[in-house]
Amino acid sequence: MAPRILLARHGQTQWSLSGKHTGRTDVPLLEEGRRGAKLLGERLHRAPFDGLPGVEVRTSPLVRARETCELAGFGERATDWDTLMEWDYGSYEGMTPRQIQDEVPGWLLWRDGAPRGETPGEVRDRADEVVAWARGEDRDVLVFAHGHILRAIGARWLGLPLDFAARVRLSPTSLSVLDWAYGEPVLHSWNDVGHLEG
Repeated sequence: MAPRILLARHGQTQWSLSGKHTGRTDVPLLEEGRRGAKLLGERLHRAPFDGLPGVEVRTSPLVRARETCELAGFGERATDWDTLMEWDYGSYEGMTPRQIQDEVPGWLLWRDGAPRGETPGEVRDRADEVVAWARGEDRDVLVFAHGHILRAIGARWLGLPLDFAARVRLSPTSLSVLDWAYGEPVLHSWNDVGHLEG
């Protein structure tokens, strides 16, 4: 079978709760985020995942992703990978979309990027690197990372332009599975938070 990518977004932080763009600032998990990470881990250690034996695990080195990975029970198996870091928001770091829109009406991250941060093309290239790595493996892979980079990976897995990612949401501590059907890349599941709902 062709390899899949399982995408785990990090747990809730104070900045994600308030809607602030959190790029390279190392914001820790809230207690809610820690609880969610443990619930995600419990899910991944039950059927049908059964702990994902043999799966290669990589994580963004930023503390919110790394801690989610550890609390989910995959810390010892995970390799830090800078390619999975969140979009570098540059001058917009710590701002909400509304605050940015007040300064730059019509601004869209996926089209305009961020001053003194990353361009959409740079983020697309990082997402493409993750997709190429996963497709080159002979086993499934599990990554722990951040909302915007994971959405970018989803778009590029499907072979779509980066700005498709503007049309899909991704909640904290969600699980998504990028898979194959009839030889074509598909979204098997997206933004699944069933483990948080009991």
